[in-house]
Amino acid sequence: RRRFLTERGREADQSLTAAVFINSKVTSQGKSSLKKNINDMARGEGGEQSSNASLLNKDPSNGVKPVAKREKGGQLSVCSKLCYAIGGAPYQITGCALGFFLQIYLLDVALVDPFYASIILFGGRAWDAITDPTVGFLVSRSPWTRFGKMMPWIVLSTPLAVVCYFLIWYVPPIDQGKIIWYLMFYCLFQTLQTCFHVPYSALTMFISSEQKERDSATAYRMTVEVLGTVIGTGIKGQIVGLANAPCIPVGDDFNSSSQDFGPEVNISQPHISLEHTRQAYMIASGVISAIYILCAVTLFCGVKERKETTRVRSEPMSFFQGVRLVMGHGPYVKLVMGFLFTSLAFMLLEGNFALFCCYTLGFRDDFQNILLVIMFSATLTIPFWQWFLTRFGKKTAVYCGTTAVIPFLILVVLLKSNLIVTYMISFAAGVSIAAAFLLPWSMLPDVVDDFKVHNPETQGHEAIFYSFYVFFTKFASGVSLGISTLSLDFAGYVTRGCSQPVEVDITLKVLVSAAPIFLIIIGLIIFITYPINEERCQGNRKLLNEQRENELDSETDSTETDGSVV
Repeated sequence: RRRFLTERGREADQSLTAAVFINSKVTSQGKSSLKKNINDMARGEGGEQSSNASLLNKDPSNGVKPVAKREKGGQLSVCSKLCYAIGGAPYQITGCALGFFLQIYLLDVALVDPFYASIILFGGRAWDAITDPTVGFLVSRSPWTRFGKMMPWIVLSTPLAVVCYFLIWYVPPIDQGKIIWYLMFYCLFQTLQTCFHVPYSALTMFISSEQKERDSATAYRMTVEVLGTVIGTGIKGQIVGLANAPCIPVGDDFNSSSQDFGPEVNISQPHISLEHTRQAYMIASGVISAIYILCAVTLFCGVKERKETTRVRSEPMSFFQGVRLVMGHGPYVKLVMGFLFTSLAFMLLEGNFALFCCYTLGFRDDFQNILLVIMFSATLTIPFWQWFLTRFGKKTAVYCGTTAVIPFLILVVLLKSNLIVTYMISFAAGVSIAAAFLLPWSMLPDVVDDFKVHNPETQGHEAIFYSFYVFFTKFASGVSLGISTLSLDFAGYVTRGCSQPVEVDITLKVLVSAAPIFLIIIGLIIFITYPINEERCQGNRKLLNEQRENELDSETDSTETDGSVV
């Protein structure tokens, strides 16, 4: 028996020597597992075979792979950034077409009374605003699928949204139910588009864990989105511009010509009827619908969500708990309130600029080209603002970019109507509009990161942050469009009139100049209190990177523990 124990002890010593050599290449969990096996061997419990088997099955590079994956996982290829950016085009294409042309379409093409048109515009935007936080909450509670957490919402909402968008631009052959028709399909489209855009906006936090990569992807996105506004303005404006809605001579217009114009004839192009104009709107909506589907397919095929950046560590919250959590974060509230007023200024300008060009400036046949120049200028200057915010900081970019439009809003009202000057002013104004497009979406990820730093155990609420920002801006835009259309009604707006009363001209000047300037000033005052600067962003990034490294290390250790137990 003594001889047998001596032989077993020698075997244990040999195994111990081999284990020490391999033990230097494994993690701390592997070390404890080896010590346990060696003790079993020394007790003569047959642990030699299990120890050797565990050493053969153990991957010596186990502690190194997660780091390599972590470094690689934060990088995004140019192709991924482009596909992600293309996904933002449908929202801007349809939004720009609706923003610039829906008001004038309802008034001069669908022949809706200004009072009811204001109800449609306000009701659709208000309903859209209500659906944003609701969809955001539902998205945040959505389970992870094989296609990701956000992609199912984007894919399933696309076909229905396209159908509703097309029907908005169709004039039903009924007069009494026309208001219900437009209000119903406008609200349905806004709901379905919210199901697309809220998950897409939150996707910024899911494509990479690196703030630099997210900022770069956001710049790609803003460039494509502003290009989308050019496409939306160009398609809708140029197709519709070939068949301008006919107008009716009013007041002095009867004395300007002895020719008797019928109610369905365009004075500048007598061969074009109201029916031709309606068909042009439907053709343009069909083209935009096809582009919408193409962009959604590109996004789905070219972008992959990264689950490692979306791990939720908190218990599911109720809707009102999520609201209190989001609205209780001070930097987020100040950012949203600041952009609420500045975005409202640009939306007010967008909603009334087509009427301003047609009636106040007298460019009825050229307004679509003026709008196109504005959006084209904004597209060209997006890269400049991306460089500017990285060089001088985002708060400085907000002040410089937003205030740049004020002189041009003043000039376009004070100067006499001149087409060349109007084109020059429009091009310069587009530079400021580019900043208004880029900066909110570039600064929202900073606020979400700041929230994560201060609430490390409460994660997975990115969609709520983005949806509430969209909620406030859309609700305010609905109020502004409703009030502006009602103001035109009170001023005596003449549907399909070739000219408008002086009161309408004054109202349009206020809506595109004085009111936006006032709102911009309020927004900039609020931004003075915004606390997140570049130094704070860098500190938050370091803390979040440390959190992610600790999480991945703990996941690796737990995986190794499970493997050693098995």
